[in-house]
Amino acid sequence: MKYNYQSPIAVVDSGVGGITVLRKLYRLMPNEDYIYFGDSANAPYGVKTKEEIKNLTVKACESLMERGAKAIVIACNTATSAAAEYLREKYPDFIFIGLEPALKPAALSSEKPRVLVLATPLTLKEEKFDRLMARFEGKAEFIKLPAPELVKFIESGNLDTSEEIAYLEEILAPYAGNKVDAVVLGCTHFPFAERSILKILGDKVLVFEGSKGAAEHCRHCLEIKGLRCVLDREGDISFENSDENKIEISKKMFYYKG
Repeated sequence: MKYNYQSPIAVVDSGVGGITVLRKLYRLMPNEDYIYFGDSANAPYGVKTKEEIKNLTVKACESLMERGAKAIVIACNTATSAAAEYLREKYPDFIFIGLEPALKPAALSSEKPRVLVLATPLTLKEEKFDRLMARFEGKAEFIKLPAPELVKFIESGNLDTSEEIAYLEEILAPYAGNKVDAVVLGCTHFPFAERSILKILGDKVLVFEGSKGAAEHCRHCLEIKGLRCVLDREGDISFENSDENKIEISKKMFYYKG
């Protein structure tokens, strides 16, 4: 593995959802180069076994490391749970940034808020998620809500469709009309549906997701290792996907203004 401060930051996701993380990274560090790899051919990850997800994530990360990436952001809560710990143990000197549901800021947003957590089925079943939720037991009421179909809608790149909205209205019906105080978007795909989600849940509901914190942590780790790009320039972004048909969708999602 040969890399230096001019080497790219790699962002790995199960599909196009991690574009939300890439957008935060680019806004924070626009002079860096990026490689975005989406594994849409194997999406969605949230309905696979933990071992399957681990193997897919490790394979993608090791390939990007061999190509000279200086850091890898695993822009998927499910993939982080399955593979991040293993990768950090195997490559202790390399920078791996993971994602986790933003339960802490949601729990501390008000006095014992009622927090709806939208995520994939596997993320909500993970022992890691239960440990995270237990840390804030008594500070908030958490309601787990799996939304496996939402990933499929967003992977298509056709946002705010009538089918997507009908699905959201169905699963969110018990919480519509400001019946919760906050919603955690526990999958990096889900911020693309934020506008539709809030139309249903209500305009007083606060939204929390983990991409901003992950981007800031990545910058901090690069600075500590002396790997932040110091060049005054606009960085390049390379979009790659295991399903070539998703490359143009990835670009479209990156520049999405909704």
